[in-house]
Amino acid sequence: MTPAAYDAWYGTPRGRWIGGREFALLVRLLDTRAGETLLDVGCGTGYFSRRFAREAGLKVTGIDTDPDMIAFAREKAPDVEFTQGDAEFLPFADASFDHVVAVTSLCFVSDEQKAIREMTRLARRRIALGLLNRHSLLHLSKGRARAGSYFGARWHSVAEARALLEQAGCQDVSPGSAVFLPDGGTVARTLESCLPSWLPFGGFLAIAGRQCTDTRIRMPS
Repeated sequence: MTPAAYDAWYGTPRGRWIGGREFALLVRLLDTRAGETLLDVGCGTGYFSRRFAREAGLKVTGIDTDPDMIAFAREKAPDVEFTQGDAEFLPFADASFDHVVAVTSLCFVSDEQKAIREMTRLARRRIALGLLNRHSLLHLSKGRARAGSYFGARWHSVAEARALLEQAGCQDVSPGSAVFLPDGGTVARTLESCLPSWLPFGGFLAIAGRQCTDTRIRMPS
């Protein structure tokens, strides 16, 4: 799939709804403040990078291994900084960003724990992961896909997602999920508006934790 075709999916009715639900959940778990910095790991075409910059008021940097994705992202959002790089070897100094996020990109990284350690190394405040939920209707329909965007993806449970952040040293880990019915139709949207995000059955599993060096909670010396 070309970058343009991938990004265009978010402009479809179903894509707009799913992207909106995922973005809202991530922003809530990250507890961002306008003017803070954020690194989007595995940013792809920059869809979430753009939203974090334009709707949450953050200073965003996106990074991805795919040069075509990065070229598309730069053209689409000249107000966001994009660079090519590997999630397992992020080319930034320690504590370079207030927040670091990876939205369904770690599902395809060979060593996800190494990538998460890199993310925690860079974060001053919070780290968030957007993952594919094994305990969901989405997994029942797409979990064994032999082609398409889900082929080869790693799926997680809430317990596994929590362990990923805790093993990397994060504290106050909080999960949430969204997109309980992935078809995005009228029934799906009505149901979604009634269900709390703490239920662990949405196809999109988000989890966030506080970097243990969060400067906002340090005791005065």
